[in-house]
Amino acid sequence: MATEIKVPDMGESVTEGTIARWYKSVGEAITADEPLVEIETDKVTVEVPAPNSGVLTEIRADEGADVEVGSVIGAIDENATASAAPSAPAKAPAAAEKEPEPASAPAAAASGDVMDIVIPELGESVTEGTVGRWLKKVGESFEADEALVEIETDKVTAELPTPSAGTLVEIISDEGVDVEVGAVVGRISAGAGAPSEIKPAPTPDAEPAAVPAETGGSANTDLLLAPAVRKLVDENGLNPADIAATGRDGRITKGDVVRHLESGGTAKPTAPPAAAPSAPAFVAAGDLPDRPEDPRGEERVRMTKLRKTVASRLKDAQNTAAMLTTFNEIDMQAIMDLRSRYKDDFEKKHGVKLGFMSIFVKAAINALKEIPAVNAEIFGDEIIYKNFYDVGIAVGGAQGLVVPVMRDADQKSFAEIESGISDFGQRAQDGKLTMNELTGGTFTITNGGIFGSMLSTPILNPPQSGILGMHNIVKRPVVVDDEIVIRPIMYVALSYDHRIVDGREAVTFLVRIKQAIEDPERLLIGV
Repeated sequence: MATEIKVPDMGESVTEGTIARWYKSVGEAITADEPLVEIETDKVTVEVPAPNSGVLTEIRADEGADVEVGSVIGAIDENATASAAPSAPAKAPAAAEKEPEPASAPAAAASGDVMDIVIPELGESVTEGTVGRWLKKVGESFEADEALVEIETDKVTAELPTPSAGTLVEIISDEGVDVEVGAVVGRISAGAGAPSEIKPAPTPDAEPAAVPAETGGSANTDLLLAPAVRKLVDENGLNPADIAATGRDGRITKGDVVRHLESGGTAKPTAPPAAAPSAPAFVAAGDLPDRPEDPRGEERVRMTKLRKTVASRLKDAQNTAAMLTTFNEIDMQAIMDLRSRYKDDFEKKHGVKLGFMSIFVKAAINALKEIPAVNAEIFGDEIIYKNFYDVGIAVGGAQGLVVPVMRDADQKSFAEIESGISDFGQRAQDGKLTMNELTGGTFTITNGGIFGSMLSTPILNPPQSGILGMHNIVKRPVVVDDEIVIRPIMYVALSYDHRIVDGREAVTFLVRIKQAIEDPERLLIGV
C-alpha cells in the first residue's frame, strides 16, 4: 500500500518551500518517523519525517524544486522490498523514462560510484561563492555528514556535508577560486548504497566533464557556461567561441567575459558595460607588481569573501552617501541604577541577563518614530519611508563583522531583544547565522565600547541612512546643578546620510536617545 509524502504546514504566512535534500534514495528502506527530506523556506528549514515504515518508491520533486504546502513530493510503499542498489534521489519517474539532455541533466550525476560535488543554492540573490578551505585531501576518507569543503559568500561561510561515508578522489576547484552555484568543485567515491548526489542543480555546469575542453568551438564552449556567465554573455551579445577560457576543463569564467569586453570584445549597443567604481576598496594582488618578501618573516593570507565584501560596501558607502557624524554624551547613572535594581529578578524570570543594548534599541526605535528620515532610504530620486523597525546589531563573528537583523524590534520586549542579541552573538561565532538574518535592516547599532573604544565615526550600512555608535563608559567630571560631580559617561555618535537627513534631525535624534537613557521612565510612556 502506497502512502503519499506531502509538504507539511510550515508556519503562518509560509505557502511554499524548496526541496533542499533527500535523505533517502528511491528503493531504500525507511523506518517510521525517520527524517526523509529537508525543506527550506525563507524563515526555517524543516525535516519531514517518514509517516510510516516501508520503501521509498517515488520522488516527484527534485532537490532544488519549489513546492507548495500540501503538495505531494513522493511516495512510500509499506509492502515493497528495498532494492540492493537504490537509485539516485531527486529523480522523478517521468524524468527517468526520457533520454537525458545536457541542459537538464542532474548536476551531481554519478559515474559508477564516483559522484560530483556541486555548489548548492546559497541563498536568495547569491549566485556565486569562493572555495574557502578543503577540509579533506585527495585520497582521504570521511564519514557520512562530515564537512568536506567550506564555501565563502559575501554574507556567510557554508560547509558542504557528505551524504555518506566515502573518499575524496578529485579536487576540481582549488582554495580561493570563485565558483558559481551549480558548479562542480570536486568528486567523491561513496560507499555501497550511498546516495549518488550531494546537491543537484539543474544547470549546464552539471556535467562539464562530459564536454571536451576545446577552443573555438561555440557548441562545446556554450555547454560550459555557468548561469551568471551565460547571462553576461547573452546581455552583451557575445559569441562564447570568441572568449578565451581560463577556467578548469576549458570553462569560461565571469572574469574571462569581463576581460573580453575590456579588450574590445563586441557588445550590444543597448547594453553598455557597467561603470567602474570611482575608488575601489582594494586591488587584486595578482594585478599588482611582484612584492619581495621581507626576510624577517611575513605571512600572506587570502582575504575571505566576507572581508572583501565588507571592504567594498564600506568604501561604496563613502563614495555614494553624503556621510556626516554628530555626537553627544550620555550620563549612564540612571540606567546603571535601574539595571542594578532589577538585573537579578530579570535574569531569574527571563533566563537572560539585562544589558544596555536592549535599552538602547528601545531608545533608538523611540527616536526613529519621531525622526522617520533616519529609518528611510534613498531609491533613485525617491525616498522610501519604512513603517517598520528592523534593527541590525553589529557583532564580531568568526569570519569578521556581520550585522544580523532583528525584525520588528519595536514589537519585542526587553527580554526578547536581549535573548535575540545573545543568540546572534553566539551563532555569529559559530558561523550559524542564516542568509535571511543577514539581509535587510532599516537602522544599525554598533557597540565599539565592548572593545574599549572611546569615540568613533561609524560608516553607514547601505542603503540605510543612519547608524548609531555606542562607546565605552568612563567616569568623568561633569557639572550637575552647578556642582562638579563624577558620573559614568558614554559618548554616542550618529553617522547619517546628509542627502536625506538634515543636521537638525540628526541632532534631535541623538537628543531623544540621550533623554531616554538618562530618564528611562520616558520609554514606558513613549515620550
